Amino acid sequence: MGNSSLVTYTQFSPNHSGRRSHKIDTISIHCMAGNLTVQECGRLFAKPSYKASSNYGIDSAGRIGLYVDEANRTWCTSSSTNDNRAITIEVANTAKGEPWPISDAAYKSLINLLVDICKRNHIKQLLWRGDKNLIGQVDKQNMTVHRWFAAKSCPGEWLYSRHGQIAAEVNARLNGKDDDGMTQDQFNKMFEKAMTEFRSDLQDNDAATYSKDAREWAKATGLVAGNNNGRFNGMWEDFLTREQMVVMMYRFAKIMGKA
Repeated sequence: MGNSSLVTYTQFSPNHSGRRSHKIDTISIHCMAGNLTVQECGRLFAKPSYKASSNYGIDSAGRIGLYVDEANRTWCTSSSTNDNRAITIEVANTAKGEPWPISDAAYKSLINLLVDICKRNHIKQLLWRGDKNLIGQVDKQNMTVHRWFAAKSCPGEWLYSRHGQIAAEVNARLNGKDDDGMTQDQFNKMFEKAMTEFRSDLQDNDAATYSKDAREWAKATGLVAGNNNGRFNGMWEDFLTREQMVVMMYRFAKIMGKA
């Protein structure tokens, strides 16, 4: 299980119930209802009298704090059942009151943290329908919000209205896509095409004057056979693979009577 390697600040809170009674299969995103740094949030959760905690916190600078081990149940959503199965994340707000907005940096870190949490806890995808009646039915919806368990607006309309978007962005990353929605296979094909076009300019037989004698000797001795498509093309400016290198070394050894 472990904790996220994205954490930049740690202050463990005593406010938790120890080991979870359920495996992690749910995500609960909260708002801090204030623009707290990860340190300030950590100091609040460190007070036993505060009687609240979360696994992680994200401040407006995008820093990620760890307050309760993922293995332990936090006191976060006013529901022991939910807290036993959910990773809970508090996110700082850039303005007070609804819609309780968050910064771009905090949003980016939230996506990164969610991807990391899902990967490590084998959550294949985030599911969101905005339906309180689906609480616990993680095959249909595995994201929950504090307002479903208490008379609160948490996580605020800014985050609540973007839960579908958050799920989509996380799932795109989990499905092997980068931030631009490009799969690794698509990138490989694009790179291969670009390299082919780039190398075509290196294979036009151009060469510098200083290498003329060496090139003529290499051609005459057969050290460089070139690309024989009707005329000799040494492709002098192109890259040299290890396979081509050993062939040339072998030819040279034969010229020297060593092979």
